[in-house]
Amino acid sequence: METSTEKTQEAKKNKAKEYLKGWVPYRIKRYWVYAAATMVAIIIPWITVGGNHLFLLSFDQKKLHLAGVAFDMQELYLMPFLLMLLFLGIFAVTAVGGRAWCGWACPQTIFRVIYRDGIETKLLGLRKRIKNKQQEPDMSKAENKVKKVIAVLLWSVLAFIAAANFLWYFVPPEDFFQYIQNPDEHMMLIGFLLGIAGFLIVDVIFIKEDFCVYVCPYSRVQSVLYDDDTVMAVYDPVRGGEIYQGHGQGRQKLFTKQKELQAVAPTAECTTCESCVTVCPTHIDIRKGLQLECINCLECVDACTQVMGALGKPSLVQWSSEKETLRHEGKTNYLRPKVIAYFVVLTLVLVALFAMGSKKEHMLLNVNKTTRLYKILDDGVVENDYLFLFANTDSKKHTYTFEIVGNDKIEIERPKEPFELAAGQKRKKVVVLKTSHMLANDMRKDVPIPVKIKAYAVDDKENIIVERDTVFVYPRADLIKK
Repeated sequence: METSTEKTQEAKKNKAKEYLKGWVPYRIKRYWVYAAATMVAIIIPWITVGGNHLFLLSFDQKKLHLAGVAFDMQELYLMPFLLMLLFLGIFAVTAVGGRAWCGWACPQTIFRVIYRDGIETKLLGLRKRIKNKQQEPDMSKAENKVKKVIAVLLWSVLAFIAAANFLWYFVPPEDFFQYIQNPDEHMMLIGFLLGIAGFLIVDVIFIKEDFCVYVCPYSRVQSVLYDDDTVMAVYDPVRGGEIYQGHGQGRQKLFTKQKELQAVAPTAECTTCESCVTVCPTHIDIRKGLQLECINCLECVDACTQVMGALGKPSLVQWSSEKETLRHEGKTNYLRPKVIAYFVVLTLVLVALFAMGSKKEHMLLNVNKTTRLYKILDDGVVENDYLFLFANTDSKKHTYTFEIVGNDKIEIERPKEPFELAAGQKRKKVVVLKTSHMLANDMRKDVPIPVKIKAYAVDDKENIIVERDTVFVYPRADLIKK
């Protein structure tokens, strides 16, 4: 017959199994998010819509491709909206979910997981367990040295792929692979490829999480964006017990064993197993409270959930807010004014981006006056010279011409005929405007006469048309020969 002790232990096991039933560690969820983010990052540069990329900032072609629409560099008024979306988006995510970007989407974190957990631990066995990130491999063994070299070589290959993937957002893949076949002609591209790959190798293998702790400015910015309702990894000192005393960097550890803790706080549930400490990639103890080094990877939540779950109890470390878990002052308020304000501004910026993007001009025209203000001919005709820069930003060839609007006293001397521009082509035109009329009678100074230029595609006048304002400089009256 089973003793009462055996029955109790069996009951605890059943309770633990029931508690952990269906539980999926955050680490596994993060891996799925990493896989999705990686696939998206790799696939986006290859997607084209009507010959234009989904996103491409090409310095070579001097164009921005956004959602299948190509914008010339002169149309980069969209860039501030994209930057606002990026920064406001990160700020909004931080206000709601802490450093969720760092733990769940940052390339630095993804690369470290691939190298440390994937290559070093799972593939080569250089590290013994994923759950122990504090203990570095013993490099005194010859076997481990060989494994380390293999790990570095494997990551170096992946680093070059990641560097190439990054460059595809600036040099489209179809051009990239042509350029690297002729390295002598594209040394700058090769230099960027080698430089980025080299940085990734040094960063991921040698700098490691020190980049997150000491280099990345985001950890300092987050402290300004956090509030009492920001969701993060939080240790519950009410249930678990106060392991540390003091504040800031001067916190002192009080207990290292459960017996010591329970002697002071009998109801404290922390087992002092330090699973939450050994699993932390940035080497912090979450029981100290909020720390800048925490990247919200939630590895500590997984570790504590498994330990406390075996006892049939909820985790002492939760993905929650200080308000809810640390001070027990009520539920987390997700829809607070600051968060609503962030998303309202984000929506307005997104609407403005689409509104501005929908007004794309399919031709560009820059009108510049030459250094010579005017030329006076013997018959009293006055000429002004201009330099027009035309650009066909449409996806097909068009025939262009232009005319003067609202002033029949000024006419076009040259060019006389329309001209063709292929898709994406630019052309400079020397334009001469003239007048035989007396436009002004000022004996003291030259007079600028406003002129409106209307340029359009002859074959698509309804849709491809732009207007530009310039001036026709008419000389002093005493300079005109009668």
